[in-house]
Amino acid sequence: MEISGTVAELWRYPVKSFQGERVEQLHIGPGGTVGDRVLAVVDPAEGKVLSAKRYADLLMASARTEGDEVIVTLPDGESYSASDANVHAALSAWLDRDVRLEPPPTDSVFPMEMYTGMSDEDTSTFDWPGPPGTWLDLADAHWLTTGSLAAAGRLHPNGHWDVRRFRPTALIETDDAGFVEDAWASVGVGPVGSTVIMATPRCSMPSRGQPGLARDKAIGTTIRDGHQNNLGVYASITRAGAITVGDAVLAEEKPV
Repeated sequence: MEISGTVAELWRYPVKSFQGERVEQLHIGPGGTVGDRVLAVVDPAEGKVLSAKRYADLLMASARTEGDEVIVTLPDGESYSASDANVHAALSAWLDRDVRLEPPPTDSVFPMEMYTGMSDEDTSTFDWPGPPGTWLDLADAHWLTTGSLAAAGRLHPNGHWDVRRFRPTALIETDDAGFVEDAWASVGVGPVGSTVIMATPRCSMPSRGQPGLARDKAIGTTIRDGHQNNLGVYASITRAGAITVGDAVLAEEKPV
């Protein structure tokens, strides 16, 4: 292991595809972060979960955790507790379709729609089922470094490479301004251990507009053309624990 950086930011997303919350500490283990993506907007009639990969408006709402309760705030400024029976009608009125705010099903899978061209919204869509019993797209954790953001930013210097576009579990501060995590095989983040399973493929979401960030399709095409459509890494958690901002990050690189 070698010291690769420190935890600069930690993020949790109580509702899938809504704006998340920046936190000082989070608990993570196999299956993901406690309190992360515990709810999602679903269309029961179609049997699908809505994602900002396909439905950009979702990024205009936000979710935060207060005690044991998830609070959602819609673009009109109105807030609802997730346990409030009125939240479903409010979401349906906002999105102009009958939807509900639900935890992941335990005995079935609600797929989400993705573009076949990933970041290219002009391509057709397909259904991605995701792992059963969770609203995660794929992996327990998503690690992203400031080095990668800086390297991508040099390819599109007029873009606003805000970390919120990329929705990591942790943003890791590094001295290297390159795509450093591409070489990682395993990563220790504070007391937490993880194994890198793959580079993080990018979809249409980073290019989407969201509060304080304008829509920028060049974000997606830059990652696609400049770095094989990948930014950051997905990892499975091998040792659970609590990660705190400022924790050291130690990575073991892949064999050369």
